Amino acid sequence: MAGLGSGPSVPVWLAEDDLGCIICHGLLDWPATLPCGHSFCRDCLQGLWGARGAGRPWTCPTCREDGARPPRLRKNTLLQDLADKYRRAVRELDAGPEPAPSSVPAPQRRPAQPPVVVQKNITEVGRELTELVEQLEDIVRSLQSQGPHSESGRDDKQSILCMTFSSGMDLASASPKLVTSNTSEGKIRDVLHHLETIREKLQENFTLKEAPEEQTQVKLLKAPSSSSCPLPDQSPTAPKRTSQFAQWAINPTFDLGSLACSLEVSEDCRRVTVSHYPQPYQWSRDRFSTSQVLCSQALSSGQQYWEVDTRYCSHWAVGVASWGMSRDFILGRTIDSSCVEWKGTGHLSAWHMVKETVLGSDRPEVVGIWLDLEEGKLAFYSVADQEKLLYECIVSASSPLHPAFWLYGLHPGNSLIIRQVKA
Repeated sequence: MAGLGSGPSVPVWLAEDDLGCIICHGLLDWPATLPCGHSFCRDCLQGLWGARGAGRPWTCPTCREDGARPPRLRKNTLLQDLADKYRRAVRELDAGPEPAPSSVPAPQRRPAQPPVVVQKNITEVGRELTELVEQLEDIVRSLQSQGPHSESGRDDKQSILCMTFSSGMDLASASPKLVTSNTSEGKIRDVLHHLETIREKLQENFTLKEAPEEQTQVKLLKAPSSSSCPLPDQSPTAPKRTSQFAQWAINPTFDLGSLACSLEVSEDCRRVTVSHYPQPYQWSRDRFSTSQVLCSQALSSGQQYWEVDTRYCSHWAVGVASWGMSRDFILGRTIDSSCVEWKGTGHLSAWHMVKETVLGSDRPEVVGIWLDLEEGKLAFYSVADQEKLLYECIVSASSPLHPAFWLYGLHPGNSLIIRQVKA
């Protein structure tokens, strides 16, 4: 009989959170599976239980199942193998195709770096490229402002400029007019124009990555503090507009009793962030096991509108849920919750009555939520200069609904902000 290894290979698509530990927010390392079926890193579990002190019963961080004595932790070899294969696949994608294997054993590789470190490297490269383009702009402006000179002198300066381009980066591939020996004023203006265009594109591409990264660096340099987060209505990039829903606008605040241990909120309870370390919140049956939180406001009648800034979160879902929503499920996967969700891979969808509706690939930076309980309607809008309808559904007012939020829990620094709606 053929063994398992002789069959065809079947590709299995895994996301990072499928093999993640909700305690350390990283890939499973020496995974241990508890009697309830949930798995975590062994060291994370031992550290969490040890911090509670002697005499305290062990508890599963996900479902809260406990017992008089902690179970014996044994390695889940299947999960360990999957996590190792995932790490290798990520390294191969980052490094490109590897050479064919030889008889010489390959040197042992270092463990893959967590995604936050990769994000830092990308952001730093973006800053360096932007600074280089700015320096080149200064060189071109200097040549332009020096006025008429001998043709040979200008040729020398132009040669220096060409050497700067070729040694710094291959900008010629982005614009074939950049590296040229023509010294006419028109060509210099063309060079300056293309440099400005490249700089603007660099700034656009790295703006969204730079903002959450700066928050991460602040948290690494000093103790985590929710009070250091700026208020949502103080954001310098907030668009100035008048909302058609302004008269129904509310300012909901996060409920600390439902807050998952992987999250923390600002002092005004309007910004929620994925923490670098599990928070020592008092246990409550109302607390979510995943990176979710409800707002305190129970909406049971009338019309309400609020807005959520999503620019600083890579994966998210925003919507409404009843207070009785299961704390082990994700928003939208229950009959008493509805949401729009950005998967971080160019995929925007709506979830209603446990059914997904794909909406497109455009990411809304600000989401407006309109809840009309008089007509039983829930609508989501992409907010820019004006509100653009994304999705609308029918909801029941049989039980109060609360604003609800989910954040990608494996990326510390991810945050969602409840914005002040301007009248």
